Amino acid sequence: MPDLGKVDRAFFDEHVFPRLGADRDDVTVGPTHGVDFGLLDVGGRAVAIATDPVSVLPGLGFERAGRFALDFVLADVAVSGLPPSHLAVSFTLPPDLDDESFATLWESMHAEAEDLGVSIVTGHTARYAGCSFPWVGGATALAVGDHDSVIRPDRARVGDDVLVTKGPAVEATGLLTTLFPDQIELDEATLSAAQARLDEASCVRDAMTAAAAGGVHAMHDATECGLYGAFVEMASGADVRLDLSTSEIPIRPGVRETCDALGIDPWAATTGGTLVLAVDPDRTSDVVAALEAEGTPVGVAGTVESGSGVVVDGETIEHPGIDPSWAAYDRLAAAAGGEDD
Repeated sequence: MPDLGKVDRAFFDEHVFPRLGADRDDVTVGPTHGVDFGLLDVGGRAVAIATDPVSVLPGLGFERAGRFALDFVLADVAVSGLPPSHLAVSFTLPPDLDDESFATLWESMHAEAEDLGVSIVTGHTARYAGCSFPWVGGATALAVGDHDSVIRPDRARVGDDVLVTKGPAVEATGLLTTLFPDQIELDEATLSAAQARLDEASCVRDAMTAAAAGGVHAMHDATECGLYGAFVEMASGADVRLDLSTSEIPIRPGVRETCDALGIDPWAATTGGTLVLAVDPDRTSDVVAALEAEGTPVGVAGTVESGSGVVVDGETIEHPGIDPSWAAYDRLAAAAGGEDD
């Protein structure tokens, strides 16, 4: 059986990349491994575009689940440095989802989109047999702006500082402790701190803040396979080496304890809400100050060097390949289901 998660680079290069439909002059960036968005030129304006699954977790409550789902689908265009502007969303809902619950979900997504200045322009909503949570559709997000304002994850430059916001396993910690509080052996205070991480699992506003501060050459959100995955993708995309120290990266309350309790590596676990940025060293202090003014913890983790690969705390790391939080989710869900029997 194939591995879960994104297809690997070898499959992408052999089967996906050579077959991209028509060759159009207005496509300035097409599908590229490690780049979160495509880029179009429309009348001289840059349009960043990205498509992601819609993930709705009823265990969060439908109001919170709606915000989480929306922020997830906007993240890949937000890291372009352009503000998300438009959204198309398609729901393939489970047959047993009642109207009231969906109305709560949709109201939450609307409110978050309105606050971010995003207009929902089209979509599709229906219930279908065989559909189930959490994967209940897909969404395409757009961000419109000037070409000169676009930031790409594969444009880190030798001499840049590498900044990391929030730190490892923020999303995994917040999600798993919120969904399965009785399955994880943590004291009450630690559990509460860990659950609070879920409210940090969005990077859209941070991406806009960092871009506005100036000097950001590359920006990547650390989702699947966490910070180690994001580091390797940024380095390989730009054909550079990252030299990093974990001691300079923020660790949010509850993360270490949760990952220890689950037996997972926090550096390889999904952490939506965390950004990796390559920044002109002359502007590092401006970016740090802007993020901290918004209450976002950020550390200068290291530098971009000539060469290739990623060195963390003096050791070369590889891409994790498989995110350990998925197996942890399956174990916790199975245990929770057994208790209900």
